[in-house]
Amino acid sequence: MKKNNIGYLLREGVRGVFVNGFMSFAAVCVTVACLIIMGSFLLILFNLNEMIVDLEQENEMLVYIDESYSEAKAKSVGSQLNLISNIREAKYVSRDEALDSFVEEMDSDAMFNGLDASTFRDRYVVTLEDNSLMKETEAQIRAVDGVSDVNAPYEIINGFQTVQKVLNIASAVIIAVLFVVSLLIISNTVKLAMYSRSEEIAIMKMVGATNSFIRMPFVVEGFILGFLGALIAFFLQWGLYDFVAMKVAEIDSLQLITVAPFLDVIEPVALIYALTGFVVGVFGSLLSIRKFLKV
Repeated sequence: MKKNNIGYLLREGVRGVFVNGFMSFAAVCVTVACLIIMGSFLLILFNLNEMIVDLEQENEMLVYIDESYSEAKAKSVGSQLNLISNIREAKYVSRDEALDSFVEEMDSDAMFNGLDASTFRDRYVVTLEDNSLMKETEAQIRAVDGVSDVNAPYEIINGFQTVQKVLNIASAVIIAVLFVVSLLIISNTVKLAMYSRSEEIAIMKMVGATNSFIRMPFVVEGFILGFLGALIAFFLQWGLYDFVAMKVAEIDSLQLITVAPFLDVIEPVALIYALTGFVVGVFGSLLSIRKFLKV
């Protein structure tokens, strides 16, 4: 294709964006909204998966000792715990040590002045050899005399995995719906542009213009709309993500939730947005053009 023809087709594509200003604006806005919703679901799933992976790598369990046990008797439980083959280490933590550790973690002595060691129980921090045997090991630990309770991370993992499954299904449905909506909006925008130029297209066909030549400006228009939507959505998503991450970090009750920095996911997010914008823009255009030209 000649350079002059390429320049003409590109100019016509850009012109189409401005000629159909309102529909172009609506198409970009809908694409932005759809991409942000889609991106938010994907980022939530990413962070949830990271938390599950971190918890799965956690090989420690808290073993609480019966409150009626004296310190000497509580320490004797350790010898029984160490007989369990999957336990690498059973570290004893007294009530006093548990209180000191709690106050240090909360970073505020004044707030917890009313607490004393009796608020806590003697415990063991148990390190496992094989995380996959955590459930079996927990059952063995509970059978030891003097053990009143066991706190195992897999219980939290199961909760997160349930949420993850629900979100996976919900996000797949929502993303599919939003993708189709974006596709149809851009398709209708391009279709409107084609109707407004129907006489010009008819003349071009009469003088022998190929369908590819007629099609190209509208493909360019769709690409521009998809690209603009993806670009705007990307930066809005970045700002929204950082804002939410900052708010989550400020809430003490959400300290368990760790939000990965956006820079850790910037490349895959940018790639997903770029590809989605391209597919929605170009294929949305081709969808309307195919019907119009009856190719």
